[in-house]
Amino acid sequence: MYEDKPQVLYVSPQGNDAWSGLLDEANAERTDGPLATLEAARDKVRSWKISGRMTGPVTVYLRGGRYPLNRPVVFQPQDSGPITYTAYPGEQPILDAGRRITGWRVENHGDKTVWVAELPRESSREVAAGKWLFTQLFVNGQRRVRPRLPKQGFYWMEDVPGLRLDGSFTGHFFEGTDTFIAAPGDVQAWRNLTDVEVVAVHYWIEERMPIATFDPVTRTVRSSRRSMFILRDDVASRYAKYYIENVFEALTEPGEWYLDRATGMVYYIPLPGEDPATAEVFAPCSEHILMLTGDPDREQYVEYLRFVGIGFEHSQGTLPPGGGERFGLHGIDLAASPQAAAHLSGAIRLEGARYCAFEDCVMQHIGWYAVELAAGCSGNRIVGNEITDLGGGGIKLDGADADGPLARRTGNNVITDNHIYAGGRIFHSAVGVLSIHAFGNDISHNHIHDFYYTGISCGWVWGYAENVSKNNRIEKNHIHDLGHGLLSDMGGIYTLGVQPGTVLRGNLIHDIEKANYGGWCIYLDEGSSHILVEGNIGFNASTQAFNQHYGRENIIRNNIWAFGDETQISLGRIEGHNSFTFERNIVIGNGRPMFQGRSRPLGSPPGFWSDLNLFWDNGGDVQIAVTSTYDAQAQWQLVQAFSWDEWRSLGNDRHSLVADPGLEALQAGGFTLPPDSPALELGFQPIDLSDVGPRPKGQRL
Repeated sequence: MYEDKPQVLYVSPQGNDAWSGLLDEANAERTDGPLATLEAARDKVRSWKISGRMTGPVTVYLRGGRYPLNRPVVFQPQDSGPITYTAYPGEQPILDAGRRITGWRVENHGDKTVWVAELPRESSREVAAGKWLFTQLFVNGQRRVRPRLPKQGFYWMEDVPGLRLDGSFTGHFFEGTDTFIAAPGDVQAWRNLTDVEVVAVHYWIEERMPIATFDPVTRTVRSSRRSMFILRDDVASRYAKYYIENVFEALTEPGEWYLDRATGMVYYIPLPGEDPATAEVFAPCSEHILMLTGDPDREQYVEYLRFVGIGFEHSQGTLPPGGGERFGLHGIDLAASPQAAAHLSGAIRLEGARYCAFEDCVMQHIGWYAVELAAGCSGNRIVGNEITDLGGGGIKLDGADADGPLARRTGNNVITDNHIYAGGRIFHSAVGVLSIHAFGNDISHNHIHDFYYTGISCGWVWGYAENVSKNNRIEKNHIHDLGHGLLSDMGGIYTLGVQPGTVLRGNLIHDIEKANYGGWCIYLDEGSSHILVEGNIGFNASTQAFNQHYGRENIIRNNIWAFGDETQISLGRIEGHNSFTFERNIVIGNGRPMFQGRSRPLGSPPGFWSDLNLFWDNGGDVQIAVTSTYDAQAQWQLVQAFSWDEWRSLGNDRHSLVADPGLEALQAGGFTLPPDSPALELGFQPIDLSDVGPRPKGQRL
């Protein structure tokens, strides 16, 4: 047992790993002072434990500055605490997985001024051999982009051999390919052609397909990776759209850069005001920055480590190999994950970790997910962090599924009060918080925005099979500005599978913009069941504010849903049970109907039970329900409409009202009810938005 006498170590970029680490700066003789690296501090504490000299909790202070890392810092079970690694008061330490590129010279590239740097010989050899293949560059703390074609918009595949566009768009969904025919002039025999990537954007994913060969006569493009899905454009009868990235000949615009792997040269067109003599330019060299690696199968865990106030920057964002084994395609590299960029790991990765924490840290310029809680992680806290500029997503949780070993299940973690934004910069389908097979988690009070796909995704079972994802609490998150019109089939909050005990409560969600179809504030997808959706506000969605594809016995109550571009509430599939109970909601349109069924009439019964709701339309008379479908060009088409009286004659909303709720500043997102609102007569409880999003540090639990 420890004597509970706290111990302290210091680390500094000006330190020395041969020193004791017991001083916060070097002594006058420079014979002792702080350590130089986090690894040395870890090893020092480990030696204390082995020799019995660890007398109590340890605090390791990191002085301000950058700590360059060529490989991740790894903590194992023998490094368990109680130990806190924290920023020295008033200073900002940064664990940096990037290498700084210097020695820029200025040249002319056509009519453009270009900076050119030759990588050091050893680094150049690594690049040429594919050992250091960086796909990101950061200049003065900002992400720069590889040259792409077209500069705006997309190309469209002219043909995909073997793919017919007639029939159901899900007919042979997973029968991807590595080949397509380009339209004339779109693909050319560019310099370093095999370093060029085709990025096909369709459905809810991006397919990153490096070019292996190109036949200029037939215009046949073959990739070194097979696409995850068939190469068509969602529900439309056309082939997939795409852009092309990393084309040297397209290096024309300020802010673009290019790595010539064959020569080890880096090219960059500067933005106005940038100076090659003073610019700080970094290229990532490691996918992981920090790893907490236990062995849950042997019940050996990394425990009681805290990381507070530390910066984590410049992790790699290369395309992971493999993926085909999940579909019986052993040895095949796939171009994407089936959803949410789930094939990506985290720059900070925990496996077999318990009761560890990352608090008030800054994680930025990341290639994959920022944090991953992998198999066997429980009781961990990811709280109060700023997570931004992400090639992938924010936080990922994933343990064993229902058929996997209990020791590898992940749950009961706290993901709260984080600001997660500017994501999906490389892997567009990545999300703010991805909880795959994980239970009992608190995902609350986060601010999530500026992603191209979903904000929070919970569950990984399509249908009614046994599901580990249960009892998750997703509350008081502010989620907005998602999609940006790039991908389809997304939600501010998205769920999958049977999830008894899961609650979506008190979230503020708005401004969700689809590409072709499916931009929803809350989206209960395939098999979502036994979920409580309560006290949320969702508005400004490019499809509906709320959508359930199919599921059973969900409760949707006391929410405000407003301003869906097509309709407000949608049910995708009617089954032989109650899909959801819809009661005491305020539903507001702006010239669009309240309810929608897709492809077939809602009929009697409608597939869900609805009553005690208040409906209003700012554009005029309330149109209560419609059924619709999409045409061959992915355009919404009306099939059948119900008036208010027709809807009620079917037994629906017998006690509901059509009345103005009196919400203040409604179009601007104001949702305060006046004391005389008719919604209150129906039992509606006012929704308090005062504590949505991250809380001040002193108010966190």
